Amino acid sequence: MAQTTPHQRQIMGRVMHEFEHGELYSGPDGKGGKVTNRQQAIAIALKEAGASTYESEAENEQNLKETERKQAKGETAQQEAEGRSHIGAEGERESSPAMGGENAEHLTEHGAHAAHARARKGPTYDELYDRAKRADIRGRSKMAKQQLANALNQ
Repeated sequence: MAQTTPHQRQIMGRVMHEFEHGELYSGPDGKGGKVTNRQQAIAIALKEAGASTYESEAENEQNLKETERKQAKGETAQQEAEGRSHIGAEGERESSPAMGGENAEHLTEHGAHAAHARARKGPTYDELYDRAKRADIRGRSKMAKQQLANALNQ
């Protein structure tokens, strides 16, 4: 087998990550079902990376280009799970501006959920504690963040 490039190894790592998290499906559009066999996952990883010994050099190149297009559009299961896939202005899926998409406008439902979970809401516990200390609120050392917020709002 020929030496794989770092980019091909990155693709193989992503596919194996999808397999380990139960997100890898076989066949066109995942109609073959969830992949449960590690050897099958490795074969899929090699094919997507364009490093399969069972394909010709031209087919390997074509598979690699197809995988790169899929990643650029944000259509991989890993990107979907991490909330990095978006729907652009023409309704096509594409990656976020941070991942190379230029006109990504709307989050997918999963992407919106992930972004919401990452967003920090309001002041931190330490900030609330300092405010409670200045306001001389009793029992502040035993209060949770939400309790401090409630005590400061009264």
